[in-house]
Amino acid sequence: MSTRSNEAQDRAPQTIQYVTVRIGGQLFGVPIEIVHEVFTPDRITRVPLAPSEIEGVLNLRGRIVTMVNMRRLLGLSGAADAVTAVGIERSGEAFGLIIDEVGEVLVLETGHREPNPSNLDPRWTELVTGVHRLTDELMLVLDVERALGRLATRRIAA
Repeated sequence: MSTRSNEAQDRAPQTIQYVTVRIGGQLFGVPIEIVHEVFTPDRITRVPLAPSEIEGVLNLRGRIVTMVNMRRLLGLSGAADAVTAVGIERSGEAFGLIIDEVGEVLVLETGHREPNPSNLDPRWTELVTGVHRLTDELMLVLDVERALGRLATRRIAA
């Protein structure tokens, strides 16, 4: 009996959960396992000489959080209509990714993820690890590690 259930598990499609977010009208998916929380930033303090993508820092329940403006990081203009942030942690440091809005959690099959479209903006190619075709639109899978790595590279170059 256990052999059959093991075989069924082996054949079951592998899935991943994404928290969907909108940035400049584009739908992105962030793997749920890296999302610690979703919050509304309040009283962000500017950091002198920080890269333009760093909106500043804030104190969130006694913890200093570096706030990253995802519109600027992705090369998009304009300000967010309603400001929301996705809280993540990287190498022991807390970050808040400022986005336009947070959506729902989607459970998608990993085998259905497709490579980046050839016409994807070159600035986004290194930050997006693939796309999922949804009913009405494409969801770009955001590689948060690479996005934050881009910030680190810019700080070193500066």
